[in-house]
Amino acid sequence: MAGPGRGAGALSTVWLCLLLAGPSAGCFTCLVETGVGQRLCWGYVLPNSIRSMDACYRTLERIFGDERVIEAGRVGGGYEQQLKEIMYEVIRPVLQEFDLKRHDASVYETRLQLAAEDFTREAAKLPRASDCIPPCGFQARGAVYSCVTCQYASCGLPLDCPVKELAVPERNRTVLRCEVGFSLPQDLQISWKFARQVRTQNTEQFEELTLGTDRIYAIPSTRPAQEGTYLCEIFTQERSIARVYYHLTVLSQDPGGPAELQRVFDTALLSPAQSEGPPPPPALRPPGPTEGLLSALLHHTSPPLLTACLSMMVLLLLVSLGRFVYWWSTQRGGRKLDWPRGAARHVERGGG
Repeated sequence: MAGPGRGAGALSTVWLCLLLAGPSAGCFTCLVETGVGQRLCWGYVLPNSIRSMDACYRTLERIFGDERVIEAGRVGGGYEQQLKEIMYEVIRPVLQEFDLKRHDASVYETRLQLAAEDFTREAAKLPRASDCIPPCGFQARGAVYSCVTCQYASCGLPLDCPVKELAVPERNRTVLRCEVGFSLPQDLQISWKFARQVRTQNTEQFEELTLGTDRIYAIPSTRPAQEGTYLCEIFTQERSIARVYYHLTVLSQDPGGPAELQRVFDTALLSPAQSEGPPPPPALRPPGPTEGLLSALLHHTSPPLLTACLSMMVLLLLVSLGRFVYWWSTQRGGRKLDWPRGAARHVERGGG
C-alpha cells in the first residue's frame, strides 16, 4: 500500500493541471492549497476496492464546479480572502473525517455535496461587484472574482450592447453616438461598421466604414439605401471593450412633399414681375334693381308669357313713337298748339 507521502510530486502535477484546466477548475481547486486536497483524497476508494486519488479530484471538480457554486463565488474585488475562509470552514470537518483514512466513494459524494451547499449559502452573502454598470462592456473597475479562471476578471457582462432602435425621416440628418455608461481608457480606437438592410449583431455581416477615434458618425441626408444596422466597436491594443449597435429605419416622406418644396423654391427664384403671374380678373359689379328684376323675369317666366310681354312692350313703344311723330309734323305745318290753360293765360297777359 502506498503511504501518504509517496507520489507527492505526481499528485502536485495533477493538481496543477486542474488549476490550468480553465473552465473546469471549480471553487475548491481555486481556493484550497494543493496539500489539503492530497490529504482529503488519499483514502478515496472506488467500488472495486481500488484507491484512486485521481477519481477523487474529478469528484471535487464536478461538485465544486457546479454552476450554483461558481455563481456564489463571484464576489467583488477585495473579498477573495473571505471566500477562501468560507471554503476552509466547510471543508475542515470533512478533512478531519477523511484525513489519511479510507472511505468509499459514496461517502465522499455525500460529505462533499453537503460541504458545497454550505459554501454556496455562505459565499452568496458576500458583496458582489459594485462598480459594474450594465448592460454591457468590459469594465476593469468592476472586477469580480471567478472560480472559473481562479482570478479577478471584468464584470462578466457581454461585449455586445442591446440594439438601439432609431427611426429617422427620409432626407433628415442622422447622428449616431458611440457611448457607454462607464469610463473608457485614453488609448481607445473606434471602428464604425454597417450591415445593409438587416437588423443583426453578427459581426461577420458588417463592413467597415471608418476607423479612428471619432465617437460620432453623421449621415447628412438619410436615404432608404442607408437603412440597416450600424456597429460602433470600442477597443484598445489589448482587447475589445464594447460593441454598440443602432438599427436605423428610414421613414419615407409624402411623394407630393418634394414637388411642393420644388415649386416654392422655383417661385423664390423668379423676379417680382415673373412671380406676380397674370393680373386677376376684374371684380364684378353687383346688379342694379332693373337688372335684378329682368334677371328674375328671365329665370322664372315661361317662354310663351315672356314672348307676349315683349310684344306688348314693342307695341307700346311703336304707339308712343307714332304720337311723337304726329306732334312733330303738326308743329312744322304751323298749326296752333293746344297749350295747357295755365300757359295760355300767361301768354295773354304778357301780350296785353
